[in-house]
Amino acid sequence: MFERRATRQIHLGTVAVGGGAPITVQSMTTTKTADVEGTLQQIYALAAAGCDIVRCTCNEPEAAEGLARIVPRSPLPIVADIHHQYKMALAAMEAGVHGLRLNPGNIRRPEHIKAVASEARDRGLPIRIGVNGGSLDPALYDKHGGLTAAAMVESAMQEMAYFDEVGFEAVKISVKASNVPLMVEAYRMLADATDAPLHLGVTEAGPPPAGLVKSTAGIATLLLEGIGDTIRYSLTADPVEEARAGRQLLEALGLRERKNVDLIACPSCGRAEIDVIDVANRAQAAFADREIPLQIAVMGCVVNGPGEAREADLGIAAGNKRGHLFVKGRNVAVVPEDEMVEALVEWADFICENGTDAAIARADTARAEREAQRDRAKLLDDRGDDANNSEQRIVEIRRTIS
Repeated sequence: MFERRATRQIHLGTVAVGGGAPITVQSMTTTKTADVEGTLQQIYALAAAGCDIVRCTCNEPEAAEGLARIVPRSPLPIVADIHHQYKMALAAMEAGVHGLRLNPGNIRRPEHIKAVASEARDRGLPIRIGVNGGSLDPALYDKHGGLTAAAMVESAMQEMAYFDEVGFEAVKISVKASNVPLMVEAYRMLADATDAPLHLGVTEAGPPPAGLVKSTAGIATLLLEGIGDTIRYSLTADPVEEARAGRQLLEALGLRERKNVDLIACPSCGRAEIDVIDVANRAQAAFADREIPLQIAVMGCVVNGPGEAREADLGIAAGNKRGHLFVKGRNVAVVPEDEMVEALVEWADFICENGTDAAIARADTARAEREAQRDRAKLLDDRGDDANNSEQRIVEIRRTIS
């Protein structure tokens, strides 16, 4: 991984963005902001899924009034999303939001932009300049001959220039596009042009799984290059899925401490003694709402399972209609096949409370290892330890090249 790019730091409430702060996860509510209770319910669900910052639309007076009631009850800092009507930005600030998102493609009069920036400056609130490939200023579109990375970066820098005129510096920037290579190019260019913190995202990525793939491709590429301070998956889905995906990505890249289970599982093969997909899905569901920061493995057989998941905190491998439980690669117990998921949950709870050493110490490891070896030998005897006829193939290879 590249060293993280040095940026200025801003704060949305108590949440820091940039300047070496942990990379944060964002999402946006899909409710009408005037629906205070419905919006708060969604915000609390987002917080539980690992979201750090939430954005709510402020597109009408009723939405601004809703924000005044939402902000004091929200567990997360609120960013008001503003399009076209600069007075909605002023109203949102009056409602007490922690930040704004402005789209320079939609608010184009310099006096309006500077009026909002001046008020935000006086209130100590940050603003995200949210350039979107789908709403680029037509003048820039014509100047650059279409939607290009340079056009999006120029749009952001024009907005920054208006902010500079009124002495406003609490800025973060996004240059989102639905085309992944274009998005990556634009952020790389922007990272060379400013030290403002950057908000990463692939806009209008679409529904999962394609939306997840596109978002991950763009966001992860940049994060691994050290670019990016906060992220959002823009999915056509429940926003809770966005928050979960963002959190899981940061944990997978080692950019945030693990909060929930990291479930690894083999893809299954002819050696599998169980329906690996079913067991993995049931395990995923069993751990879904538990904040257990362990790596847990589900393996379909005892031949390679323990070795492949040796570094997992806890795992289970199927063999001879039984589940062989292992902790840090050590066999610790044998459980009936239909109790595999329940056993994983029980041992995960024990490890979280007492640690892996205590888990190993409480087990009859000698017996568990004997049972695993017995099942491994039976599986190899049944299926053969040379199912690909590799030895004969090697003879033929040597004959071919001699």
